Amino acid sequence: MKNSMKIIKNRSDIGAGTRGSDMGIDAMEIAAINRGSHFFRQVPYIEIQTRNESVYSDDRDRCGKRISQVKDQCELLSSAVISTLQESEFPVVISGDHSSAIGTISGIKAAYPDKCLGVIWIDAHADLHSPYTTPSGNLHGMPLAACLGQDNLSCKINEISDYTASYWEQLKAVGVAGAKLDSRHLVYFGVRDTEEPEDLLIASLGIPNYTVSQVRTRGIEICVQDALARLQECDMIYVSFDVDSMDSDQISDGTGTPVPEGFDPSEIVSMTQQLFRCGKVICYEIVEVNPLLDHKGNRMAEVAFDILEQVTREMMEYAPAR
Repeated sequence: MKNSMKIIKNRSDIGAGTRGSDMGIDAMEIAAINRGSHFFRQVPYIEIQTRNESVYSDDRDRCGKRISQVKDQCELLSSAVISTLQESEFPVVISGDHSSAIGTISGIKAAYPDKCLGVIWIDAHADLHSPYTTPSGNLHGMPLAACLGQDNLSCKINEISDYTASYWEQLKAVGVAGAKLDSRHLVYFGVRDTEEPEDLLIASLGIPNYTVSQVRTRGIEICVQDALARLQECDMIYVSFDVDSMDSDQISDGTGTPVPEGFDPSEIVSMTQQLFRCGKVICYEIVEVNPLLDHKGNRMAEVAFDILEQVTREMMEYAPAR
């Protein structure tokens, strides 16, 4: 039996360095209303309680800002993803900042602990820092390191507190203990803004990155098929779409860390549709829409909603039945 879609609204921005991505889902809903779309009224949803009030509290450590609250948030999101999958529904997670992926990936793995998970990461950033390597302390730069169980101690630049070390270990254990993902089953699309510790880790782990120029030179279909071939051993795939993977100059700076020379919306739509058609995609996430930073009105949210609406048909047509 084909599963139905459920939206998980995770209005949390405590893992980011700037406020406002907690309003991303509202901005996308406004975009839908202005277009006359009933998308958000027609699709069932659940709301995740946030810890956003923690921004008023002093941070305990510069290397893991609000790490205890991020851990709590990810546990709540993980539980929501687990229940959604167990109810044979397809989770579409719309989150504020990208630290949410710890909860989403952990939820998928906890729901199907015996299945092999692949991850397609469409993003301008590698998000492979740990508290030991982070230049900012913001958790939205660390989700993949947490899910891979990677501290990257060979590139250590920070001495972290016992408090941060304890919560970092707890973050890595959200959902199920141990790594949720093997680096052989991670593929990047569009990563172009990284720091040296991430570059060295990417090289040592052999994680492929289909850059914007490579995708345009080789073609979207070829790159997608190459990526899926790498993930052929995986039973299920999670696709994570950070809107900063798109060209900030062309589209909008309405995201926490805008980066120019990214994808255009049609490229995102095409690659996402082709990914869904493999029949293994089990969860889709959109993150980092920040209307407070958008100098073009509500442009980023409008583009993000347009992408979501366009890929929905493939999403549900090819989602694996459970």
